[in-house]
Formats: sequence, structure tokens, C-alpha cells
Amino acid sequence: MDSYIIESNKKKSRMPARLDFAQSGTGLILGLFMWVHMLLVGSIILGKGSFNFVAKTMELAFLSDTGHGYPLMVFLAVFVIFTLFILHACLGVRKFPISWKQHRILRDQMQMMNHTDTNLWYVQIITGFIMFFAGSVHLYIMLTHPGSIDPYVSADRMVSSNMWPLYLILLICVELHGTIGLYRLCMKWGWFAGKDARKSRQTLQKMKNRATIFFLTIGVLALLIFVVIGIKHRDNVGERYSKQGIAVEKVLADDGFLAEVNEPANAQSTDLKHQ
Repeated sequence: MDSYIIESNKKKSRMPARLDFAQSGTGLILGLFMWVHMLLVGSIILGKGSFNFVAKTMELAFLSDTGHGYPLMVFLAVFVIFTLFILHACLGVRKFPISWKQHRILRDQMQMMNHTDTNLWYVQIITGFIMFFAGSVHLYIMLTHPGSIDPYVSADRMVSSNMWPLYLILLICVELHGTIGLYRLCMKWGWFAGKDARKSRQTLQKMKNRATIFFLTIGVLALLIFVVIGIKHRDNVGERYSKQGIAVEKVLADDGFLAEVNEPANAQSTDLKHQ
């Protein structure tokens, strides 16, 4: 009884609540960033010129006299996102089942309850674990190569560097994890909650499902287009797409040395070829 009184008189810590709030805040920022990032990457669907325009705009090329932009801006943006990514992962791992026994208890409870939101949380655990490794690789590449966002360079990375399987796995995990996370944030903090809780939940679930389908469709289509570009550009790895929509083409000159020739971009000439 004495020990119970002593334990009851202890001041309760607010740290778990603060950590939970920080996890929600970083998750919200990363989730919204994921949606914006997917729309920007999806600009490749409109053509190589559109993607190149988006990439150069992110580098603030419109402020550069040479038009090359400032890759430092991309580095800073990636650094901030990478920091939030690591922080969010460290905060989230607090709730992971860290032993097989805990995992079995969780699985048994899931089967017994058969509750949709509990199952979604388990999906977040699996996708979050995969993202910690796959996402770190992607962010590290962007952090160390901030100036490599280019229709041809990006496509070469996926095909010639065999990175497309990693990006496909990362795409699926990010879209599922992020969309489910935003849905669960709305449920947890009561955002967009109406008078009828059940109806609000059903509405949010429909929005979540539609958002998942929408962004997965854009992501898969963009990935396929990059793969096609990378296959066509396989013999010209390292060449870039210029901001004017002019492809720099390497041709064999009469003296046997490689010369660079600029050709106006059109349906044929934007794909670089060896002659």
C-alpha cells in the first residue's frame, strides 16, 4: 500500500505526450510533402520539358544569369526533409513491437478485434520499417547529388544504375504509409470531425482510398515513363537535357574525336543517339 501511495504521488511526465505531438507534427509535414513531391515528379507525364522546368524552378534557375540554377537550394531542402525523416522514424519506433512475443500479441489482437484502423496501423509499421532503409538511400543520393535532377540523369539512375526496383518499393510504401498516416492524424486529433462520428470516419476513409489510388497511379505511370526514357538513353549515359529543350548530342567527327552538336528538341531529336 505504501509503495502504491508513493507511486501515485509521483508527478506524471508530459514527455510521452510531447513526443507523440512531435511525431504527429513531423508526420503531417512529411505526408503533405510526399503529395507535393509526387505531383512534381509526375510532371514527367507531360513531357521531359515539363519535368526539366520543374527541376530548374526548384533550383531557382530563374534567379541565375546562366540559367543553371542553384543546386544548393535542393541540398538544403533535402537536408531538412532528411532530418525530419530521421526524427519521425525515431519517434515512431517507440511504438513498434520490438520482440516476436509483442508481435504475436499484436497479431492476435488484430485477428480478435478485426478493426480497420488497427490493421492500417500495422500496415504503417511494415511500410515504415521498409521506408527507413529505402527512403534513406534515396535521400542520401539526392543529398550528395543535388544537381542531378534531370529527365535523362534521373532516367539513367533508374535504368542504367538499376535503381528502379528500389524506387518501385519506395513508391508503394511511401504512398501507403503517408496517406494512412494523414488519415489517422485526422482521426486522432479530430480534424474534419462532424456531428456524426461514424459518417465522418467513412468519409475520411473514402478520401484516403481515393488519394492512395490517385497518387499511386501518378507514381507508377511516372516510373514507367522514366524507365522508357532510360532504356532509350542507355547508350548515352551522362548526357543531360538542357533547359531550352535542346539535346546535346555526341557524334563522331571526321577526325575521330567526339564533338558536341546541339539540335532543336522535337519528338525525334530530344532522344540522344550515337551516329
